[in-house]
Amino acid sequence: MKKAITIVNRQTGELMPETVMGDGALRFAYETFLGHCLSGLLFNSSGLSALMGWYYDRALSRRNIGALASIPGCNASEAEFPPEKYSSFNDFFTRRLKEGARPFELAADLLSSPADGRITVFEGLTGESPVPVKGAERTLNDLCCEKLTAPRLAAAVIRLAPVDYHRYHFPCECFQAKEPLKVKGKYHSVNPVALAKYPDLYVENTRQITALESELFGAFRFLEVGAFGVGSIVQSAAPGKHRKQDEKGYFKFGGSTIILIFDNDKIKWSPDLLENSAKGYETLIRCGETIAGAVKA
Repeated sequence: MKKAITIVNRQTGELMPETVMGDGALRFAYETFLGHCLSGLLFNSSGLSALMGWYYDRALSRRNIGALASIPGCNASEAEFPPEKYSSFNDFFTRRLKEGARPFELAADLLSSPADGRITVFEGLTGESPVPVKGAERTLNDLCCEKLTAPRLAAAVIRLAPVDYHRYHFPCECFQAKEPLKVKGKYHSVNPVALAKYPDLYVENTRQITALESELFGAFRFLEVGAFGVGSIVQSAAPGKHRKQDEKGYFKFGGSTIILIFDNDKIKWSPDLLENSAKGYETLIRCGETIAGAVKA
């Protein structure tokens, strides 16, 4: 019997099963011998994901919007427009929301979630720590394509599912000196089913890495990790000064992940997120919710 993915509802504190779009296909790809044999074709290049992205940009794909909108957690009523007003599936998938749907706590010393998703947080890491997934061997230095200089690091992994709002925002006021580093790679799913089989997939997958500087939170890295079906990672923001809650970019169709890496001495994760993560549970969060505070000098 397949094991359900269980997450913590932050609003109630209760455990809840996650509804996974395409669960059967996902488990075929990662939990069967034939799926394993086909994995190179499916995940090792951008070809199939690019083809899916092409289709979901076309008007014909509008017929798929209803299936996504009906999945629990999609909350199509929050969208800026009714589902029938969108010109393609990706137009709906990358939808903006109604004014006030994702309020940010604007206090400068509180870090907000940059996206909707399921979050896991870690503290007391180093650049040589394995990317924080059980069984991983590749390090945070490998993930960021550089040697991270802080002696202790803190990381947050935010997994977005297809039902989520797929635009992401700056979690605090910060400055961006350069364009993101674009790293070519594979296109594995980022679902826990895939992570159980390929725990180093964050390092293996295509991703973009942005170096940011915050007066209160110090230098940190903001990573967007692509995944199977992700047509593209689109950056909305250019280098320069960014306000908290400004839009940074968006993912086209597919499950995706955002990873934040901070100097551990500059940040303190919210206690409930630390507790849930220590128990091995992801916590369901929404863009704008407070996830950490700045450590006062």
